[in-house]
Amino acid sequence: MNKIVVYKPLPDETIEYLRSHADVAIVDPKQPNALIDALRDADGAIGTGVKMNAETLAGATRLKVLSTVSVGYDAFDIDYLNQRGILLTNTPDVLTESTADTAFSLVLLTARRLAELDAFVKAGKWTKKIGEDKFGVDVHHKTLGIVGLGRIGTSVARRAALGFEMKVLYVGHGVNERAEREYGAKKVELDELLSTSDFVLLQPPLTAETRNLIGTPQLKAMKRSAFLINASRGQIVDEAALVEALKDGTIAGAGLDVYLEEPLSVESPLLKMNNVVTLPHIGSATHETRRAMNKNAAENLISALNGTLKSNMTNPEVLQR
Repeated sequence: MNKIVVYKPLPDETIEYLRSHADVAIVDPKQPNALIDALRDADGAIGTGVKMNAETLAGATRLKVLSTVSVGYDAFDIDYLNQRGILLTNTPDVLTESTADTAFSLVLLTARRLAELDAFVKAGKWTKKIGEDKFGVDVHHKTLGIVGLGRIGTSVARRAALGFEMKVLYVGHGVNERAEREYGAKKVELDELLSTSDFVLLQPPLTAETRNLIGTPQLKAMKRSAFLINASRGQIVDEAALVEALKDGTIAGAGLDVYLEEPLSVESPLLKMNNVVTLPHIGSATHETRRAMNKNAAENLISALNGTLKSNMTNPEVLQR
C-alpha cells in the first residue's frame, strides 16, 4: 500500500478517505525536519504552504506525486519536480467562483470606502449626516482592467460586465474568446490597460515574468482616480512602490488580499492608510470551497498514484517519460 504524508490540517472525512486508500502519516511541517523525515519513504504527499524544493525533497526517493490544496503552485520548484519525475496536482476549478467573489468585493470595498466607513460608525464617529469627505465613487459603468484573464479573471469579468455594466479590458497570453464574446472584453497592451482603467485587477499566476510586474512606472501610468486590486500574489506588486503611490496620491487607493510577506506585519504602513482595504488572504476561504478543495486534492492524489488521473496536473509532461 502507498504511503501518504499529510502536511496540512485536513477535515476528518478527508483523512478517512485517504486512509481507505493508503497508509497516512500526519506531520507538522513547523517541527524541525518532521516533514523531510516523513517524506523519505513516502509515495505521495498532500498539503500547502511549504516550500517544496530540493532541500525538502532530496531524501524522498520514492516520491511520485505531490498534491497541493490550492490553485497556485509557486511554492513548488517545478523544474526540480520535472527532473525528479514527480507529478504535481492542484485544485483549479473548485475555488474559481469564491475567489472571484473576493476579488470583486475588493472593487466594491475600495470604491465605496465600505471598510473605512464601517470602522467610522463602529468608532462612534457617526454623529451627523456625512459630507462629501466620506463619499465614494461609482462602480457601475466604469472600466475594469484585468491582468490575467484565466478562470478567476473571467469569472470577475462576468460579474463586472453583466452585473455592473462595466467595460472590461484585459492583458493575458492568447485571446479569451469567451470573455470577448459574452462579456465584451477587449484585449489591450498593459500600458493602455493601466492608463484607461478605473480599477486594475491583478489575477495572473506568480511567475518570473509577473514578479514585480507592477512597480513605480506602472503605478504612475494609472489614473490618479484609479484603484489597484490584488487578489493573486503579493509578489506581483512592488509593495514599497505601492505604499509610496498611495501616500502621494499617485493612485486613489488599493484593495489587497495578498502581500509580499504573510501574515502582514503589524508595522506595515498599509495598515495606517484609510485608502487601503486589507484582507487576510481569504480568496477561497469559505466553508464550502475549502471543503471542496480538500476533497479535490485528496482525490487528485489517490487517482494520480493509481495512474487514473486525467486532469488537474500542473506538469503532466512527467508522465510521458
